[in-house]
Amino acid sequence: MAQIEKKGGLLRKASSTKKLLKEKVVLMYDEIFKHEDPAKNCPRFWEELFLMKVNLEYLETKLESVDGEELMKLKDNINSLFQHCIVALNEEHQIKVVNALQTLCALIRGVHQKNKATSGFDIINMLMGFDKAELRMKNLVESLDALLCGDGSESLKSLCLKLLLCLVTVTDNISQNTILEYVMINSIFEAILQILSVASSRVQHGYDGVVLLALLVNYRKYESVNPYIVKLSIVDDEATLNGMGLVISQALTEYNRQYKDKEEENQGGFFSALTNMVGNMFIAEVEEKISVQTNEAILLALYEAVHLNRNFITVLAQSHPEIGLVSIPTTPVLPTTPTTPLGTTPPSSDVMNSSELPLDPNLHTSNLLITFLKYCSIVMQDTKDEHRLNSAKLCLIILTCIAEDQYANAFLHDDNMNFRVNLHRMPMRHRKKAADKNIPSRPLVCAVLDLMVEFMVTHMMKEFPMDLYVRCVQIVHKLICYQKKCRVRLHYTWREFWSALINLLKFVMSNETVLLGKHNIFALALMVVNLFNVFITYGDTFLPTPSSYDELYYEIIRMHQVFDNLYSMVLRLSTNSGQWKEPASKVTHALINVRAIINHFNPKIESYAAVNHISQLSEDQVLEVVRSNYDTLTLKLQDGLDQYERYSEQPREAAFFKELVRSISLNVRKNLAVNTLSQEILLKEFSSIS
Repeated sequence: MAQIEKKGGLLRKASSTKKLLKEKVVLMYDEIFKHEDPAKNCPRFWEELFLMKVNLEYLETKLESVDGEELMKLKDNINSLFQHCIVALNEEHQIKVVNALQTLCALIRGVHQKNKATSGFDIINMLMGFDKAELRMKNLVESLDALLCGDGSESLKSLCLKLLLCLVTVTDNISQNTILEYVMINSIFEAILQILSVASSRVQHGYDGVVLLALLVNYRKYESVNPYIVKLSIVDDEATLNGMGLVISQALTEYNRQYKDKEEENQGGFFSALTNMVGNMFIAEVEEKISVQTNEAILLALYEAVHLNRNFITVLAQSHPEIGLVSIPTTPVLPTTPTTPLGTTPPSSDVMNSSELPLDPNLHTSNLLITFLKYCSIVMQDTKDEHRLNSAKLCLIILTCIAEDQYANAFLHDDNMNFRVNLHRMPMRHRKKAADKNIPSRPLVCAVLDLMVEFMVTHMMKEFPMDLYVRCVQIVHKLICYQKKCRVRLHYTWREFWSALINLLKFVMSNETVLLGKHNIFALALMVVNLFNVFITYGDTFLPTPSSYDELYYEIIRMHQVFDNLYSMVLRLSTNSGQWKEPASKVTHALINVRAIINHFNPKIESYAAVNHISQLSEDQVLEVVRSNYDTLTLKLQDGLDQYERYSEQPREAAFFKELVRSISLNVRKNLAVNTLSQEILLKEFSSIS
């Protein structure tokens, strides 16, 4: 103990360099890091250790500070600590269980951090020994399963999930985490499903459960049979699927709410007044401040559910009162939630549980798909950085899976299921912000089409997101194929859609030189032209009225210069022997009917104007010429317009998902807090249980 001296009537320490007293748990950790068995001279060592409050930081730092050779000498003691942690999980004394869970987190993280360069097998050997690994992990997973499925403390369940998330995300690349082989053999899947199916546990643990499941599904998914993929694909329990949908919906709703709050905050302040004064000159700068961090983990969970489980499609359409109009508690339910960036925090309560909602007939109804579409409309506004680009890509992949599903299309196009969907629109100088009250109640497919049109008209920029445009056009094509097949006459403002497609072609041609250096623009041009061919060939079977078909011809004739220029461009490149010869030739062939329409009607319109001495024909006059000259128009029937290649994750998207899961894993690990439960809170909770 530091010596105390008297000087000038004051007490002071004799030396500031003398060591301070170490807390008992730290001294016990030091014993573990000696070469002898710590229980040799103290038989009750392990029993006492788990009564001590864990010092996570010290234990992790200690593990990282020991060099590799020295760590191997301590292997027996580390194995012993790991084993005694597992034994402590079955203790009746709940403080011991909590301390064992936190110690396991520190041990797993510390050993991995120290051995980043070594193989997963070496880490398994260091933590539990090769010969005992299978038994140890079996006991660990069984203990965690029992705690998660039991009637015990909610805080303990939360820590169990935190430990599992720690175990899953401890390596950057989840598929290199060899310990997870044991979590594949000893499944935790049923425990996660139980959490999601019971309202009380879903409120507090649903978010962590869904993220954990999404990560486990992605473990070596292309290399071997992953039992979590198999099990997720066959879940048909309604309560479980609805529970998963509620967790995802609440997380997305929370993001949408945070974004709207920030948007209103910006619009109501100084920036709003300033932008109004100078004609919206600074609108881009204002929008930058509304950036909210996206939540890829919950999006990945939604993707896996939609992609793997056809039964989950029904959950997308489950109606409930709109969340934004129901009061949401602002205080977190659990003190275990760490402080994370906006948009990534788990939802504080499950306000989407229908049994807990005030069913006011005046409330608007919503569902998971509407919430997701609103989320997409926010995320897809800004795709300038790679992170947001990837988030928008994942949104479009999910929409692709939905657009291919027969049942999803049935409710998307159902005239009896109408909703007002208030999508967020990017502020642009040349258009006014649409008033929310003016949004009509329509089938959900109209909102999907609106979202695609909105993306098309707002992302014609220097850093052209070619991949996203291709996906948008493919989604619309799949929806139209369904309409053609089932003869669904959708009342939609198709002219806006046609106009967006034509402007897209115009932009691509204007920037031909720049874009050709980076992209195959002819693949996109072919898709766009073929969309027009679908309308030309089959439009009479799915357009809402005969006049809609007339308007299609009117738009093609009105914007004929764009198609003429496109034809000139592809003809020029298809007659050369360069790399673009073949793709350009395909576009040339696809333009046959569009050019036939232009070449047939333009002379008739000019003749009509000359005969009637009119310099500028009105729209009605042009439409009159079109209607009276259909009979003499000859079109070619083109094959395969109503067919498409179905979405397949492997091999095309494998690299994307590998990087996405790596990014999510890093983010989960960074925000994981296993030491936020204070002993006081635990003691209070445990005393109330007993």
